Amino acid sequence: MKILLTGATGGLGFRTLERLIENPKVEKIIATGRVIRPTHFVENSKVNYQLGNLEDADFVSQLVEQADYIVHAAALSSPWGKYAEFEKANVFTMKNLINAAKKHHIKRFVYVSTPSLYFNGQDRFDVKESDPLPTAFVNAYSKTKYEAEVALEKSGIPYVTLRPRALIGRGDTIIMPRLIRAFEEGKLKIIGDGKNIVDLTSLANVADSIELSLFVGDTGLYQIYNITNGEPVKLWETIEKVLSMLGHEMNKKKVPYSVVKFISQIMELKAKLTNYKEPALTTYGAGILAKSFTMDISKAKTFLGYSPKVSTDEAIDEFVSWYLVES
Repeated sequence: MKILLTGATGGLGFRTLERLIENPKVEKIIATGRVIRPTHFVENSKVNYQLGNLEDADFVSQLVEQADYIVHAAALSSPWGKYAEFEKANVFTMKNLINAAKKHHIKRFVYVSTPSLYFNGQDRFDVKESDPLPTAFVNAYSKTKYEAEVALEKSGIPYVTLRPRALIGRGDTIIMPRLIRAFEEGKLKIIGDGKNIVDLTSLANVADSIELSLFVGDTGLYQIYNITNGEPVKLWETIEKVLSMLGHEMNKKKVPYSVVKFISQIMELKAKLTNYKEPALTTYGAGILAKSFTMDISKAKTFLGYSPKVSTDEAIDEFVSWYLVES
């Protein structure tokens, strides 16, 4: 088995590399990304890094020609930005990969999507893959990730789409680091009542779900799967725990969600009317921190054989140990 892994230089990418090189059925992994970071580099005879831009159709074709399976984990991920930028990074790259996959007869395509397309600004519990999506997506990221999902579904290529929620653990450069920076800048305050419950997902568990997707039988193909740790936690208690482990004491002042949402809307409007620079606070960001959000993973358990092996506490411990060394 020869695998093309996009986004291989990111947090999930390098954890997936670590997982796949241990599988004796995997002969070679073409690992692609923009820039290699020493903290996210895997040195192994099975791994061949080839850096470049997935918006370049010729480069993509050259990559795909060397593989028989694709794992697409690369994306432009941000709560803010112009649609055209996300369309190029998330939709055009998917179309390049699909075209190359058809040309070079790829056997299977595993796509790492996002559950942010479920977001509707309300508390949501046990969301299933079959539940109706919002009539309008919250941002360009969610919209383009969904468009990429649809393009893959229509391609005819055997596929598995994964929607992992809030990735944490060793190698996380997004979720916890952003919260830590907000704390250090004095901008982190509890939004709402602080009792909201959310799903988090260990990077190791997502890597496991990717490996399962590569080997699942025919009954597991042409499906979308929610992926989480399967143990919802109180978000602000978890944030406080991480900060405490790093020697910080969190400010427990609470700000009403309605106030924060209104301010974020004003900030977004100002940004759109000026230079479109990402505001300090977005409506999506406020909602994620204030609202409960959990997902049903029974489908992944039944058809993928997915079972979370790394607990949230274990993922937090490994993140803190890694962060203290690398930051």
